[in-house]
Amino acid sequence: MFLTNQDVIELTAWRRRLHQMPELSGEEAATAREVEAFLASAGADRIVTGLGGHGVAAIYEGREPGPSVMIRAELDGLPIEEIADIPHRSTTPGKAHLCGHDGHMAILAALARGLGRNRPQRGRAILMFQPAEENGAGAAAVVADPRYSEITPDFAFALHNLPGLPLGKAALIAGPVSCASRGMRIVLTGKTAHASMPEFGLSPVEAVAALMPALTALGRGGPLDEGFTMVTVTHARVGEPAFGIAPGRAEIWATLRTLTDAGMKSLCGRAEALATEVANGNGLGLEITYHDVFRHCENAPEAVAHLGRALDAEGVQWDQGDLPMRPSEDFGHFGDKAALAMFFLGAGENHPSLHNPDYDFPDDLIGIGARVFMRTLRDLLG
Repeated sequence: MFLTNQDVIELTAWRRRLHQMPELSGEEAATAREVEAFLASAGADRIVTGLGGHGVAAIYEGREPGPSVMIRAELDGLPIEEIADIPHRSTTPGKAHLCGHDGHMAILAALARGLGRNRPQRGRAILMFQPAEENGAGAAAVVADPRYSEITPDFAFALHNLPGLPLGKAALIAGPVSCASRGMRIVLTGKTAHASMPEFGLSPVEAVAALMPALTALGRGGPLDEGFTMVTVTHARVGEPAFGIAPGRAEIWATLRTLTDAGMKSLCGRAEALATEVANGNGLGLEITYHDVFRHCENAPEAVAHLGRALDAEGVQWDQGDLPMRPSEDFGHFGDKAALAMFFLGAGENHPSLHNPDYDFPDDLIGIGARVFMRTLRDLLG
């Protein structure tokens, strides 16, 4: 173990400090400053800030030529009120770290200390603190940042803690590991009328009543194989909350989910065709926009092999678990130019689920995650 007992105490305290100051996607300015301040004392050769918004990257150069290896964590919290009775509970009403990103940052902070004391022999290590994972915008924004081209990695690794999996056990597979998803917003436009004379307007009520079950029927889930599709209607609104007005406008929000990006292209086409058919059949205007777009995450076999060896070397039990998983992750954006792999680290079989209001990251995972990643870095970079 490359961390001292004092390191573990300080990293745990830092993780809990981050837990108290959550910020939402795209708003992580204070979190980024906190990260930058920590890295300033951890011996990085270079710190790049403002990547894709509030992203921060710490770079540790080796003495000899070699590959570039990136380890990634996320900066953002969630717009949920925390209810856990813990001393380090969120101090910001309506916002909390309920996905464990505070813990993921602490794992990278541990790596920063280790790399600062013992630099890579070759290549370079990049610790990427990425903004805006929760809304799917952050990884794409980082990759699109012109400065990212200066540090584009050959390998990229990440983890996510996973309640339901025994504490400290890992899950890892090659191939698709998390689904593609996107939010589809459908706006139907007609014409309002007096509630006593609806015939003089054009109501979207019948279109909404037809669309909601028809959208769901496009994909009802099932086995997570190549043909997996799921459509979940998450929100609907018709007209205004008034008894005297027949509605003239409606919205439907639906989350589309497929195992792969190719499947998402097909599902979007079918959903758009359905919405167009129903809108035209009812004489309504139609607008479709997409939000929170996540690509599927594909684990490269070569990168998986490196992680598997590191897990074995550190004595961490692992198998494929229940992977791939339905939830989405924007880490896949880094895979265009890097061999990437993400693994999942158990937070406990009875631990509150991700995004539950009483969730808190298990501090015991800081050391485990840091050991696995440091072993991976040393195997690749010396």
